[in-house]
Amino acid sequence: MAITLDDLRSFAVSRSLFPPTTLKRALHQMGFVQADPIRAPARAQDLILRHRVRNYRAGDLERHYEKLDVREDFFVNYGFVTREIQALMHPRCDGRVSAENRSPWPAARRKRAQLLLEFIRERGIVHPREVDKRFAHGTVRNYWGGKSNATTHLLDAMHYQGLLRVVRRQAGIRLYAACEHEPGPTDDTGVSARLDALIDAAVHVYAPVPAASLNILVRQMRFAAPQWQDELVGATRRAQDRLAYSDINGSHWYWPANERLIARELEPTVRLLAPFDPVVSDRARFEALWGWVYRFEAYTPAPKRLRGYYALPLLWRNQVIGWANLSVKDRDLQSDFGYVNSRPPRDRSFQRELELELQRVRVFLGLKF
Repeated sequence: MAITLDDLRSFAVSRSLFPPTTLKRALHQMGFVQADPIRAPARAQDLILRHRVRNYRAGDLERHYEKLDVREDFFVNYGFVTREIQALMHPRCDGRVSAENRSPWPAARRKRAQLLLEFIRERGIVHPREVDKRFAHGTVRNYWGGKSNATTHLLDAMHYQGLLRVVRRQAGIRLYAACEHEPGPTDDTGVSARLDALIDAAVHVYAPVPAASLNILVRQMRFAAPQWQDELVGATRRAQDRLAYSDINGSHWYWPANERLIARELEPTVRLLAPFDPVVSDRARFEALWGWVYRFEAYTPAPKRLRGYYALPLLWRNQVIGWANLSVKDRDLQSDFGYVNSRPPRDRSFQRELELELQRVRVFLGLKF
């Protein structure tokens, strides 16, 4: 029987939104959770995990981070990765930062980094404020054209390179310790195996993906493993040969080779998803699956926003039918909804399930209801 677009939608939803489990198991089942600092009404990583972790509360990831065997790092985006995935990416070389060019660090910067690393090794765990007090590096122009604290900028670069790890956060600020990684492969076979494993990990998070999105995921490996970005053309071909795929409406869609695309009957459930939830984060895939344009508009000037500052896609069964903007005022949840077809479904069960989802959000945020 031919696979339909509706089969793809159900597959995309059911494989990503697996039955809730423990926090540690959910993190290891996903492999990667994207992070974002905006709280509207909670940070992206918390909004993502609340659907996949039993009794999850906003901030649980940060509270339990040291016990979870995960690391903050840059994969396809910045977020939380398992130790196994992190080991595939390191050691990165030449001090390259994903937002900078490929040039090695100048000698003066390498010297500052070495002095900083020696200081951190002596202290064990450091707060950026403590480092700045010791070295006072001043300010630098950041990737977005603004000014950043030079010490924070150097700590970020050393963390990206793999010289440092995030031990935990204190009031949202990263505390660092020195870190060392095992040597990486030096032969072509070993490099190819590493890249293939990284691409498979990314596809596992975001599948099923159309061909264009697979190409983007492979290109994003230049951030995960910049030392091997010249090998990505061959990695793309190997991925196309290795992954399961089907041609649907003239487009190739890919998913992990060890999974069967089976259409599943989904429960009549409403879910409000984070803008970076794996179900919806790929905007091109979103439009292909659900037939309308969704954009993240937090950095769009207010008069030009179509959905809202931090619009959460509204999933009903296997259809994303609208969006919601949530806020908290006087410890009460405020909600504003929009619908693709201008009005909510007439199905009575939808209204019941929507209220249950809002109640789950209140519990997640620790609000009254």
